[in-house]
Amino acid sequence: MPNAPAADQRRLLDVQALDTRLDQIAHRRRTLPELARIAELDAQLADLHTALVTSQTAVADLRRELAKAEADVQQVRDRAARDQARLDSGQGSPKDLQALQHELESLARRQGDLEEVELEVMERLDAHEGTLTEVTSAHTQLVASKTAVEAERDAALAQLDAEAEQVRADRAARAGGLDAGLVTLYDRLRGQLGTGAAALRGRRCEGCRLELNPLDLDGIKAKGPDVVVRCEECGRILVRLPEGE
Repeated sequence: MPNAPAADQRRLLDVQALDTRLDQIAHRRRTLPELARIAELDAQLADLHTALVTSQTAVADLRRELAKAEADVQQVRDRAARDQARLDSGQGSPKDLQALQHELESLARRQGDLEEVELEVMERLDAHEGTLTEVTSAHTQLVASKTAVEAERDAALAQLDAEAEQVRADRAARAGGLDAGLVTLYDRLRGQLGTGAAALRGRRCEGCRLELNPLDLDGIKAKGPDVVVRCEECGRILVRLPEGE
């Protein structure tokens, strides 16, 4: 069993307390509520992005379809206008003029059919544009929400980082000058157990919260104050404190 000054062992409890605070800060850093909220918003944005792309594609397709329908109607109108002009001029044989009259009637029916198609496409386009407006607005709001939560996250992280920096500075001051062998043992145990040292209060180890049996306790009491002792249950360094402390 190594030896280290009793005062160094007592200071080791302060170091352990500061290490525990650093662990707590790291845990808080990993479990910030803002992180969960951002993940939730990311999932919503992913779903909404799919809907947004689908809606944008539908609107673009319908606009092309409407442009074609409008062009088809305009083509028939232009043909009808030319035929009407020729008919109004009276030029041509009676047979030709009669053919023009029949063609105008056919064009009028064709124009009516195409205008119905045009109207149906316009109605579908209006509906999809309304949906696109709603989806775009929802997407914009989600992006704004995520930006706001990210700002809250960054502020919380900055605060935790500043706190951790101060605790590390305090730890360095408390650990400075401690017995090297004691620190080496403490660091190894902390890596294995999460905490490397614990106070012995009465019969209880504050690390594992178990009471030592009388035989082990008597053995510890028999050792000199500079002897480093460990808990038989959890293996941590046991720092003996005066009665009542």
